[in-house]
Amino acid sequence: MNAEKRYQFLARLRQENPTPTTELKYRSTFELLIAVILSAQATDVSVNKATSILFRVANTPESISKLGEKKLKGYIKTIGLFNAKASNIIKTCKMLIDLHQSVVPQTRKELEDLPGVGRKTANVVLNTAFGQPTMAVDTHIYRISNRTRVAPGKTVLQVEKKLLKVIPDEFIRDAHHWLILHGRYVCTARSPRCGACVVYDLCEYKSKKKDLED
Repeated sequence: MNAEKRYQFLARLRQENPTPTTELKYRSTFELLIAVILSAQATDVSVNKATSILFRVANTPESISKLGEKKLKGYIKTIGLFNAKASNIIKTCKMLIDLHQSVVPQTRKELEDLPGVGRKTANVVLNTAFGQPTMAVDTHIYRISNRTRVAPGKTVLQVEKKLLKVIPDEFIRDAHHWLILHGRYVCTARSPRCGACVVYDLCEYKSKKKDLED
């Protein structure tokens, strides 16, 4: 996809959704961090169900630490990998208290030093909470980047770097959300909803030509 088509691609997604954001529900940067940690290999819907109860009981590093790992598991047991996530969250809360005055840090290095926080999680927090121009490449963004040829790459990191390189500055802050939402609801893994796609004519999805010929 050339630069002109890419610009139109993003402009249309912006027109359709001018103020995109994560579908995870949160009221503080700390709640966002915990929700994103929980969302690994889980749906936002399942995370929101669990945190709607958890955050009423404990929503600070101190209160979750006081809750303890065993009780925390009870609140998140419906989420995949809850045992490991509970352990990481308790450790992360302790580090936030001991090293960061219970404040979520704003640098990638400090975020990735927290247990359970990888590059994608750090990118989500940096972008959503702090407005930094990062690109958290999940399965949806990876698929769309390759399927549409917006920013093809063989690995998640390659796609991330390519997107950051080719996306114009005016779009970079929101592009992460546009692409995820588009992949979640329109450009799905199986049977993409091409008839409902606002960027269909710009897409370079290989099977499109076959669909038109049938």
